[in-house]
Amino acid sequence: MASNSTKSFLADAGYGEQELDANSALMELDKGLRSGKLGEQCEAVVRFPRLFQKYPFPILINSAFLKLADVFRVGMLGSLASIIPERKNAHHSIRQSLDSHDNVEVEAAVFAAANFSAQSKDFAIGICNKISEMIQGLATPVDLKLKLIPILQHMHHDAILASSARQLLQQLVTSYPSTKMVIVSLHTFTLLAASSLVDTPKQIQLLLQYLKNDPRKAVKRLAIQDLKLLASKTPHTWNRENIQALCECALQIPYDSLKLGMLSVLSTLSGTIAIKHYFSMAPGNVSSSPRSSDLVKLAQECCYHNNRGIAAHGVRVLTNITVSCQDKDLLALEQDAVFGLESLLVLCSQDDSPGAQATLKIALNCMVKLAKGRPHLSQSVVETLLTQLHGAQDAARILMCHCLAAIAMQLPVLGDGMLGDLTELYKVIGRSATDKQQELLVSLATVIFVASQKALSAEIKAVIKQQLESVSNGWTVYRIARQASRMGNHDMARELYQSLLTQVASEHFYFWLNSLKEFSHAEQCLTGLQEENYSSALSCIAESLKFYHKGIASLTAASTPLNPLSFQCEFVKLRIDLLQAFSQLICTCNSLKTSPPPAIATTIAMTLGNDLQRCGRISNQMKHSMEEFRSLASRYGDLYQASFDADSATLRNVELQQQSCLLISHAIEALILDPESASFQEYGSTAAAHADSEYERRMMSVYNHVLEEVESLNRKYTPVSYMHTACLCNAIIALLKVPLSFQRYFFQKLQSTSIKLALSPSPRNPAEPIAVQNNQQLALKVEGVVQHGSKPGLFRKIQSVCLNVSSTLQSKSGQDYKIPIDNMTNEMEQRVEPHNDYFSTQFLLNFAILGTHNITVESSVKDANGIVWKTGPRTTIFVKSLEDPYSQQIRLQQQQAQQPLQQQQQRNAYTRF
Repeated sequence: MASNSTKSFLADAGYGEQELDANSALMELDKGLRSGKLGEQCEAVVRFPRLFQKYPFPILINSAFLKLADVFRVGMLGSLASIIPERKNAHHSIRQSLDSHDNVEVEAAVFAAANFSAQSKDFAIGICNKISEMIQGLATPVDLKLKLIPILQHMHHDAILASSARQLLQQLVTSYPSTKMVIVSLHTFTLLAASSLVDTPKQIQLLLQYLKNDPRKAVKRLAIQDLKLLASKTPHTWNRENIQALCECALQIPYDSLKLGMLSVLSTLSGTIAIKHYFSMAPGNVSSSPRSSDLVKLAQECCYHNNRGIAAHGVRVLTNITVSCQDKDLLALEQDAVFGLESLLVLCSQDDSPGAQATLKIALNCMVKLAKGRPHLSQSVVETLLTQLHGAQDAARILMCHCLAAIAMQLPVLGDGMLGDLTELYKVIGRSATDKQQELLVSLATVIFVASQKALSAEIKAVIKQQLESVSNGWTVYRIARQASRMGNHDMARELYQSLLTQVASEHFYFWLNSLKEFSHAEQCLTGLQEENYSSALSCIAESLKFYHKGIASLTAASTPLNPLSFQCEFVKLRIDLLQAFSQLICTCNSLKTSPPPAIATTIAMTLGNDLQRCGRISNQMKHSMEEFRSLASRYGDLYQASFDADSATLRNVELQQQSCLLISHAIEALILDPESASFQEYGSTAAAHADSEYERRMMSVYNHVLEEVESLNRKYTPVSYMHTACLCNAIIALLKVPLSFQRYFFQKLQSTSIKLALSPSPRNPAEPIAVQNNQQLALKVEGVVQHGSKPGLFRKIQSVCLNVSSTLQSKSGQDYKIPIDNMTNEMEQRVEPHNDYFSTQFLLNFAILGTHNITVESSVKDANGIVWKTGPRTTIFVKSLEDPYSQQIRLQQQQAQQPLQQQQQRNAYTRF
C-alpha cells in the first residue's frame, strides 16, 4: 500500500489532486528516499524543491534537510575520503553507522569504510577488527558480508595488517564454499597480495589450485582473471613450477573460453622476465630445452587453432620465446612463429570485423618484434606483408602499413625493397573518398616516406600527387604533408602545403599553412650543400634564412590568444639563430684567409702571455662563436624543460638540436681555443643502432664522424691552421645536410596540461599594490588547479608542483634605514603534491624596506621520474610597504626634538662668526 501511495503521490508534479498536508507530503517523500529501488530514491530527491515551494515552513524545511542529510551523510563522506582522509570525526561517524539498523545507512557506511581504508592507514588499522567481527558474526547477513569482504583489499598499509587480513580471507575461503563467497574472497585475496607485495607467490599457488581442482566455471574464470592481474603486476614472482602448472591445465582443459584465458596469462608472462625463469638452469638440474617444454608444445598446438584469439596468443608466446632466448638454437621455433603469423595474417586480412582486427594487431605487433629481435627473419616478414597488402581489406591494409613503417624504421636497409610494391599499390588504391580510403592514402604515403631514405624520386612524387588530386580531400593532403615534414621530405611537403593555401576559410589557417610552406622551402634550400664548398654553403644558409624569416612572420600571424603556438615559435627562432651562428662561424673560418694575423701578432702574444693571440683577430671571434653555441644549447635546454606535454620523439629532436650546438662548441674549444685540456671521454662514440628514427640515426652518425675528425686533428697541428677551419666548416655542412625533422608536437598536441594559480590577498585592480606595514609579515596564500585536456597523463604525469616566490624592490619611499640583509629580499620555494588536481600552500614574506615591491610567483612541476619541467605560469602582484604608525610617531618625535638643537647650533655658529 505504501509503495502504491508513493507512486501515485510522486507521479504528478503537483503531488496529485489530493490535498495532503505538509507532514503527509514529507512522509511520502521519506518513503521514497528509503525505497530499495534507486529510481524511486532519485525521484524522491528531485521532488524536494517542489515541496519547499509549496510548503515554505521552517519546521518542514529543517526536517526535510535532516532526512536528506541522513541519506547522503555517510555516502558523501565516502566520496570525500581523498580530501579528508585523516578527519577523526568522520572515522567515528563511519564506525557508528556500521552498527546502524538502517540498511541504507549500513551500505553507505560500507562504501565510506572502503574509501577511507584506501586513503588512511590509521582508519584501516582501526576498522580492521570491526570489519572482521562483522564478517565472522553469525548475525551478519550473507549479502552484507559480500559487501564487507572487499574492504580487506585496502589493508595493505603495513605487513602486520596485511597478514591479519590474509588470515581472515583464508578462513573465509575454507568456511564458506559457496560460489559467490569464494569468488569475492579470492578476488579480494588477489588485490591485497598485489597491493601489499606480501605472499604473492602463495596467492599464485592458491589461484592455480582452484583453477585445477575446482569444477565450477565461474571460479575458474575468476582464477584466470586474477592470475592475469598478477602476471601483469608482478611477473618476477612467477617461478617455473607456476608456469608449468598453468601449461598443464591449458593442455588438459576442453573448453575454448577457459583455454583462451589461460593462454592470455601465458602470453603476458612470455613477454616478461618470467620466460627467462622458465627456461633458466636451476642449480643441480639440467637446463630444459625450449623445444621440448610444455609451454612450446601448447603454443605450437594453438598456433593453428580455429579460434582466432587462441591462435593469436599461441603465436605471441612463440614469438616472445624466440626473441627472448637469443642464446639457444631455435630454428624450428622461428619457422613455427613465422608460419603461424602468416596464417593469422591471411585469415584476418580478409575480415574487417572488430575481433579480426584485434587479432591482426596482435599478429602485426609480433611481426615487428620478430623482425627486430631476429633480423634474419625480417625479409620474409616484409615479403609476406607486401604480398597480403594487395588483396586485404582497407582496415587491415592500414594496420599492415603501420607495421611496415615500424619495420622500416628499425631496419632501414629493407626500405628500398619495399618502394616498388608500395608505389604500384598506391596507383591502384583510392578509388573512392571513404574514410578508410583516405586513411589508407595517409598510411601508405607514410610507409613510402619512411622507406625512401633520401629524397623522393620524381616518379614517386608524381604518383602521390596524382592520387591526391583525384580522390583525396584537403585534410588528407595536410596529413600527408605533415608526415612528409616529419620524415624530412621537405620538397614534397612544400608542394602539398602550397596546394592547400586556397582551400582554407580562416586567415589563421592560411598563415599557418603559409608558414609551413616557407619552413619547408627553407629546409629544401639546405639540400644543395656540398663539402669543401664553403661559399656555396653561405649562399644556401642565407637563402634558407630568407624563407625562415618569412615563415616566422606568418607563424606569428597564425597565433591566437587561445592557441599562442609558443613551442612552434620558439623552435623556429632557435633554428634561425642556429643557422645564423653556423653562417657566422663559416665566415670566421674564412677570415683566416681574408684577414690573416699581422706580422707583430707573435710579439703581441708573447707580451700578453696568451699564445693564441698570435693567430690574430680570429681567436676572439672563435671565442665569441663558442659562447654563442653554448647559449643556443642552453636555450634548447629551456625549450625542452618547457615542453611537458610533448611526446618523446619531439623531446628527442630538441635534444639532438642541443647536442649539435654542444658538439660545435666542443669542436671549437678542442681544435682552437684549448687543445691541451680538451677531453673526448664524455663525448665518446654513441651507438646509432639504438636510434628510434632515421633522423636520429643519421645525426648520431654525423656526431661520431665529427668527433673522430676533431680527435684526430687535436694536438697534431698548432692552431689555427686551415685544417682546423676546414674541419669546423665540414662539421657544419654535415649537420645541415641531414634534413630537419618537424616532429608531432610541432603540429599536434596530444596531451594538454596547464596550471592556474590564485593568490590571496589579491588587489581588486591588478595595477594597485597591496598595503602592508613594514614591521609585519605578509601571509601569501597560493592556490592552484591542474587542468588537463582530453588525454590526461598520456606521456607523463605531475608528481608534485614546485612554487617559487621572489620579491624585488621597485621603488623606495622615505629615508634609507639600516636594514638587516635577510629582511631585504624574499626568495622561497616549496613543493606541494596536488590532491585531485588541487594544491595550496602559504608563504610568509618580509617587506622591511619602505616602497613598492614586485612579488613573482612561478610554478614548475616534477613528474613521476623526478624530472623538473618549467611549465609556468608566472604571476605577479605588487605590495606597498608602509611605515608602521608607532615607528612613524617615534621618528617624528625625534625629528621635533632635534629641531631646537639644530637651531641652537646655528645661532651659536652665527654668534662666533
